[in-house]
Amino acid sequence: METKNLEALSRSAKQWYLLLILGLIFIAMGIWVFFTPVSSFVALSMFFAFTFLISGIFEISYAISNRKTIDNWGWNLVGGIIDLIIGIILISHTGASMVFLIFYVGFALIFRSIMTIGWSVQLNRMGIKNWGWILVWGILGLIFCFILLWNPLITGMVIVIYLGVAFIMIGIAQIFLSLRLRKLKKEGI
Repeated sequence: METKNLEALSRSAKQWYLLLILGLIFIAMGIWVFFTPVSSFVALSMFFAFTFLISGIFEISYAISNRKTIDNWGWNLVGGIIDLIIGIILISHTGASMVFLIFYVGFALIFRSIMTIGWSVQLNRMGIKNWGWILVWGILGLIFCFILLWNPLITGMVIVIYLGVAFIMIGIAQIFLSLRLRKLKKEGI
């Protein structure tokens, strides 16, 4: 098993420079996102809309092709139809797509914050120490979510900042990996 891993690592080390180029592209994208926040947010919202469209198509296909083997397959079909309709609406109305993305992220984070609060209560019932910190973070997350939903401009900027930072972090990781692979190649592994 270790020999297989070593062989795969050796093969990937030969093209270490491809990961370096990819890392530089990711960093450039992150910087571009920071310098063009509105364009980046519009592009992200359109990607979000296309994701709903594609998801709807695949879920409808899955439901129909498995209708004889899955109980309650109609729920998958309905979910797919809803996703497809949402995708079509969001693609045809860019403004709606941007607003929908903001509220989607806001409500998804509210859901996660409430789950965190619930986990803290469960940990308290189990007698786990320091459960209060989890409760505090859940409450702070909930407050932050309400602030995001109260001012959608802040939410849009937070999404853009997160996207830019994510691109840059992925780029740094790719560059780091490429340099490690380059070192392995030089060592003849």
